Amino acid sequence: MYVPFDTLPEDSRIWIYQSNRKFSDEEIAEIDKELQSFVENWAAHGSGLEASYQLKYNRFIILAINQETQAATGCSIDASVHFIQQIEKKYAVDLLDKMNVTFRNGEHIAHKTLMDFKKMAKEKAVTGNTIVFNNLVNTIGEWNEFWEVPANESWHSRFF
Repeated sequence: MYVPFDTLPEDSRIWIYQSNRKFSDEEIAEIDKELQSFVENWAAHGSGLEASYQLKYNRFIILAINQETQAATGCSIDASVHFIQQIEKKYAVDLLDKMNVTFRNGEHIAHKTLMDFKKMAKEKAVTGNTIVFNNLVNTIGEWNEFWEVPANESWHSRFF
């Protein structure tokens, strides 16, 4: 069952999927409808999940579940991954590759392979102060505090 994202508790579980390219406004409108439908019907063992989503910067899909009311199960997580795979196929994007880094480059959001980001760090094209998106956060509380952070405050710090 869909609930507004901002009503979920801070310890709600989240999954972040970053696109290897920016979605167009038209694609975002379509994806929003598809996410709404998916979340409204998302269930674990036949029980509806109190869930929501966010679309950020035309690049990120964030799914969230209030685990106080019903915990995610293997089947419900599999259903969400299958849904994300459908989005990948429909829009010809990569959302599941964790070997990429998305970061701010001025007002622009850049997306690079991990190897390219490491090379950029070595060449000082990015620094420890570069704002990165730490997609390893697990809860809404962590997302609010630690998702957009300077690289030296995330796992990216090992490159500096």
